[in-house]
Amino acid sequence: MVSTSKIKSVDFYRKIPRDLTEASLSGAGLSILAAFSMIFLFGMELNDYMRVSTSTSIVVDKSSDGDFLRIDFNMSFPALSCEFASVDVSDVLGTNRLNITKTIRKYSIDSRLNPTGSEFHSGPVTKGVKHDEETDEEYGEGSVLLNRLNFDRISHKHAILVVNFYAPWCAWSNRLKPSWEKAAKIIRERYDPETDGRILMGKVDCTEEADLCKRNHIQGYPSIRIFRKGSDVREDHGHHEHEAYYGDRDTDSLVKVMEDLVAPISFQSSEGAPSNIATEIKDDAKRPAPSAGGCKIEGFVRVKKVPGNLIISAHSVSHSFDASQMNMSHVISHFSFGKKITPWVLSDMKRLLPHLGRSHDRLNGLSYISNSSDSYANVTIEHYLQPVKIEVMTKSYKLVEEYEYTAHSSLVHSLQIPVAKFHFEPSPMQVLITEDSKSFSHFITNVCAIIGGVFTVAGILDSVLHNAMRLVKKVELGKNF
Repeated sequence: MVSTSKIKSVDFYRKIPRDLTEASLSGAGLSILAAFSMIFLFGMELNDYMRVSTSTSIVVDKSSDGDFLRIDFNMSFPALSCEFASVDVSDVLGTNRLNITKTIRKYSIDSRLNPTGSEFHSGPVTKGVKHDEETDEEYGEGSVLLNRLNFDRISHKHAILVVNFYAPWCAWSNRLKPSWEKAAKIIRERYDPETDGRILMGKVDCTEEADLCKRNHIQGYPSIRIFRKGSDVREDHGHHEHEAYYGDRDTDSLVKVMEDLVAPISFQSSEGAPSNIATEIKDDAKRPAPSAGGCKIEGFVRVKKVPGNLIISAHSVSHSFDASQMNMSHVISHFSFGKKITPWVLSDMKRLLPHLGRSHDRLNGLSYISNSSDSYANVTIEHYLQPVKIEVMTKSYKLVEEYEYTAHSSLVHSLQIPVAKFHFEPSPMQVLITEDSKSFSHFITNVCAIIGGVFTVAGILDSVLHNAMRLVKKVELGKNF
């Protein structure tokens, strides 16, 4: 067996008997200073080990050809009616989707952006509206010309008032005029306004009665509205709740619609108190008209990752619009690219990179307003957006994929109907942010280096200081002798 004395011979840390050591005041001070230095440096090293560090690189976006980019938005248009508000998408590959409704919701709002009712349902998109064949046949004036002076009086006099809001310059209004007058004449003969009074067909020239048309939120021509006495007047807003007719415009179809409207109303009820009977809307030809002149549009669309446009505009296959009266002012409550990020993911993401996520909603809360003066007529508001894909990778998995974007906006005079255009051009590059892993062994090594280094330096300083003090004492003793 190996003796104990031989094992002790390899001891690197041989002990000096305590009686042979000497304590000093300077050594005590250096020991305290060394201990605090060790604690301070250990805390800094621990903080550095616990702190998340990342590396950023720019790489080519490797998204597959079938990947789509989601665009979420919430915008308010105080002067665009939900009746004609259309969300369209197009891109450089030839994609052209008009009047997207599946993922879009619309709410009527007033000029102060306050909602005036529940969700506005546009109904299915119609491919076309039937009109009478063009003939040289003479027709009389069967409908009553309405204006701001007689509109309320006549609307309260008849159980049902059906009004054609038109513009003489409008081609669709001119196509409707013959069949409207013929149908009005037939209805007048069947239901005499003086003796029956259950229904009357009227018309309003919106170029002459702009205020009356604005009060009823007319933005497209021709617009056919159905007013009912007794259940239509809204005292708090001063306008009528009514229905809009979107069906065929030939004479036979119009006469049938009028007959269906009159059918539930008895002759006696039209002579007495105002009738509260309203025809139930069973088809898509009649739907509630917008209750205000503005529209809040929210939802999302999916687009290909190529340059394209998201366009908000007034659109209809059977109406005309006065470009000089269209105002595409809007307030953006939210506009972002990519999937929505949950709050906990966002907080975890900011743990990796605190300034990340500051540009994913750059347009939020911004207003783009064009005045109603002549200098602001026919104004298209354009936004040029450049989204960049950002992937954040933790040590073990991909935390999130988000898009940040730059935005530049301008007001442009247009010869066509004004629109709100969001031109997006995704970057072909992407930013990859990776969490750097830290070795625990490296942390332990640094801690040992701190302890050993401070201990060694303190020992050297103590030795130098001790020897210096002894030398000073020897010099003083030499002088004395």
